Amino acid sequence: MRRSFVADTFALDLSKFIAKANGNVEQVVQKVGADILRSVVERTPVGDPSRWKSKPPKGYVGGRLRANWNVSFGSPDTSTTKLTDASGGSTVARGTSVIVTWKGEADIYVMNSLPYVRPIEYDGHSGQAPAGMVRVTVADFQGFINQAVAGLPR
Repeated sequence: MRRSFVADTFALDLSKFIAKANGNVEQVVQKVGADILRSVVERTPVGDPSRWKSKPPKGYVGGRLRANWNVSFGSPDTSTTKLTDASGGSTVARGTSVIVTWKGEADIYVMNSLPYVRPIEYDGHSGQAPAGMVRVTVADFQGFINQAVAGLPR
């Protein structure tokens, strides 16, 4: 996703957020980041050849789009992999292991650079995610914050 999409979409009153986080900003951001990643990965469709108009390629295994969500700090990780992760568990674990090291030094990027991520996000290309993966997750952003803040020790 383009940075402008993320920057335009994640509008947040930081002074209220900091007050709610009660000095635990890193913990809240790490939790929210992990929740965003999990949400996007779980909402990413896995190819279902039974729904296709044509036959799948020989040896097709679904889950490549899920496996290509990358987490980085400071700048987007635009790398791709040929690996698959139909359950999304490995992708979430890999990305979360990065997110929990965040110490406020840079922006967190959750990125997928496969060429077909945009048609699936914006055009309902797969039919399994008609409202997209990222846009639906963005709509839940405030809920992720509220949940992270509610989980802080009092």
